[in-house]
Formats: sequence, structure tokens, C-alpha cells
Amino acid sequence: MNATVVMILALAVGTYAFRLVGPLLHGRVTIPARVQELTSAGAVVLLVALLATGALTEGGGFAGWARPAGVLVGGVLAWRRAPFVVVVLGAAATAAALRLAGVA
Repeated sequence: MNATVVMILALAVGTYAFRLVGPLLHGRVTIPARVQELTSAGAVVLLVALLATGALTEGGGFAGWARPAGVLVGGVLAWRRAPFVVVVLGAAATAAALRLAGVA
């Protein structure tokens, strides 16, 4: 077996183990409320960091103002619970209009 197959099998076993541990330990392990709050906050922070790096950078540099403006419009529309298609089209239209107007 080559190294790629070994790594894939190791990841498969690890994934199955994680899926199995949840039902097996349900009710036996109590996670404190503070840990649950910190875990939720950590997940939000990671998602915001991913959004920021995707929205603000391209090729190691600043992506320009059109992309962050489009992401902002999409975020506001999603926050206002607009349909998904409206969110995507609104963000794309904002970025396209700003680029058409010469705002990089």
C-alpha cells in the first residue's frame, strides 16, 4: 500500500470513530455550560475569519472594494432572511455594478 491509501484509511477510521463516540458517550459525559458557550463562540469566530479572508484577500493582497461590498450586501440580505437566490444575486449585482463603475 502506498502512503496515500494509508492516509485515506486513517482518515476514514478517525471519522468513523468520531461518529461512533457521540452515541456511545451520550448521557455519560456532561459538558459544562461554559464550555458549550465557548465552543459556540469559537465556531462563530472561525466562520467570521473564513468569511473575512475570503472576502478581503485575493492572491495574498487586498481584493479591492467591490468584493467586500458585495459580501456586505449579501450578509445584510441573509440577515434580513431574504431568499437564497436574492442574497446571491444581490451580492453579485453589487460587486458587478461597482466594478463596472470602476471601483476595483
